[in-house]
Order: sequence, then C-alpha cells, then structure tokens
Amino acid sequence: MQFDYHTRYREGFALWRSPFDRNLYALLMLVLCALPWVTTPFVLGEMAYVFILCMASLGLMTLTGLTGQVSLGHAAFVAIGAYAHGWCLSKGVPLPLSLMLAALVSAAAGLLVGIPAIRVSGLYLAMVTMAFAIIVEQIIGHWNSVTGGFTGMAVNDPMLLNFSLSGPKAFYYFCLVMLTGVMLALLNIMRSGLGRALIGVRESEAASYALGIPVERMKAGAFALSAGITGLAGSLLAHHLKYLTPDGFTLLLSLELVLMVVIGGLGSLRGAVLGAILISLLPTAISRIKPFLPDSVAKQFGLETFVFGLVLAMFVLFEPMGLNGRWLKIRSFLESFPVYRKDTFKRNKRYMKSERYR
Repeated sequence: MQFDYHTRYREGFALWRSPFDRNLYALLMLVLCALPWVTTPFVLGEMAYVFILCMASLGLMTLTGLTGQVSLGHAAFVAIGAYAHGWCLSKGVPLPLSLMLAALVSAAAGLLVGIPAIRVSGLYLAMVTMAFAIIVEQIIGHWNSVTGGFTGMAVNDPMLLNFSLSGPKAFYYFCLVMLTGVMLALLNIMRSGLGRALIGVRESEAASYALGIPVERMKAGAFALSAGITGLAGSLLAHHLKYLTPDGFTLLLSLELVLMVVIGGLGSLRGAVLGAILISLLPTAISRIKPFLPDSVAKQFGLETFVFGLVLAMFVLFEPMGLNGRWLKIRSFLESFPVYRKDTFKRNKRYMKSERYR
C-alpha cells in the first residue's frame, strides 16, 4: 500500500517512489531505445529535437521551478552554448571537451547575470533577463569574427572516437543519453541538501535566512546551474540545426521555454519534460489539423501563437499545477479506485507569496 506521506526517514531520499515507478521508467527507457528500429528517420529527428527542448526546459525549471526566479531570457544561454560549441569544434576541440566548455561558458554567463540580478525579483528580474537576451542577440549578430554575424556559422558533425554521430539513429541515442544524464543529475541534486535549500529559498526567503541558508549564493548558483544545463542543450541544438544564425535564438524561444515550465508544472522535473513534449509537438499537430479547418481560419496569421496562448490560459484557469499535477491526480485516482472521493481532488485556493503575510 502506498501513502501520500513518508513512513520512513529514508523515503525522502529515495530515487523512486516505489518499485512500480522504477519498473515503469525502465519500460519507458526500453521503448525509447527500441524506437529507432521501428520508425522513420524523420520521426527520429523530431524526437531528438524534443529531447533537446526537454533538456532546455529542465534548465529553466532549475531556476524558475526550484528557486522561484523568473527568466525571460534563457534563449540567450541556448545561443551561448550553441555558438561556443560550434566555435570549439571548428578549432579542433574533441566533442566531449567541447560540450563541457560550452556548458561552462554558459554557466559563467549565467553567473554574470545572476550576481547582480539577485537584488531584484519578480517582474524586474524578468525585465533584466529579457534585456540580457536582447543584448546577446545583438552581440552574436555583430561579432563576425567568432559567430559569423547575421550570415551565420556552420557546425561541424559530431565525432566521437572517429565515429560520426550525425546520422538519425546515432544522434537520437546521443540526445537520449545526454537527457538521461541531466535528468539523473537533477534528481540527485533535489534529493541532496542543496536541492532542499533551493526549494526553501523558493518557498520563503525569510525562513531560509533564519535557518542559515545563504540565499544570495543559492540564487546565483541556481542561475549558473540553470544556464549551464541550457547551454548544454544549445550545443545539441547546434548539431540539430547544423547552421547557426541569430534568428534562431529570439525572444520567442524564451517564451516557449517559459510555456513548457508553466504548462508542465512549476517545481517538477517530470512536468518540465511533459511541458516540453507538448509545446514541441503542438506546431506539428496544428499543421496536421489545418487542412480540416475552414480557409478563413487556417490562413489566419498568428494561428500558432493564438493556440499557444489559449493552451496557457486553459492551464492557468483549470489546472494551475500543470501536466504533472494532472498526472498526480490520475495516479491517485487509480490507486484509490474504487474508493473515490470527489473532495480529495478539490483544488484549494492559491495565494501569491506577498499575500502570506497578511
């Protein structure tokens, strides 16, 4: 029998909630590993892109979901990681070292933004990160000697031990391994004292100060960690695009990452992955539905933007906990079936952080 609360001290540090969860994730991994042998190269390319966006979404979730800091400029860290990786490969740096350097450069940029940004919060922090993204976009466009400017920069094929990873199957497995490694690393961070301190900062900075948690260092470190993971996703995105231009890292990408985190469910790594899957596959679903829509609707400019906004509004109004919250309710319903009580799933009133002290 499973409980919604911990009955043993070590359960709070367990990687899996139950043996069933462990077996379920093992089955999911087997299905993902077998997928390249039963599907087309086009589907593998789309799945690799979904994995990359999942990694970028996990990076933003590390900042927004764990520490409560809002960022509208994470496209800048994706761009920094992509261009740093492409430049290192052009200079003959091996693939593993180039990935590490791209993540470190992005983390350094995140730390550079995080140190002054910890003095502000909320809307002001969002404005600071958005301004940083605009600055990075302009720097990339005018730094011709490194980035190629607006003309762009070609990215060399990924090579590991003289083996090319540019093929559909090889690149699919490469992205899957990288995503799995990032996910396991973040899960272990959340189980550690560092992860609990980050969550404490998100819940109440005043209580964190009282407990002796260095709030400023936690916020700056969260910025660096988040930027490093996002930059690592950017290095994989560089191989997916094969040619980098500043137009691929605009504010729209930052907004899509925010949508993934909010729709997936703030504070949940599973939610970040679910939100990334939904947002990344939504344009394909819209393109498939367009032929069945009236011409007056299908040919309207900004149809995808309207659908994105509608999906966000529906989740905010009817499911604030996001896709992860809905999954938890479904799992709880199945575990308690047939003993079902409607009040168990009643949504309580949610307060803003500033309203807790009233």
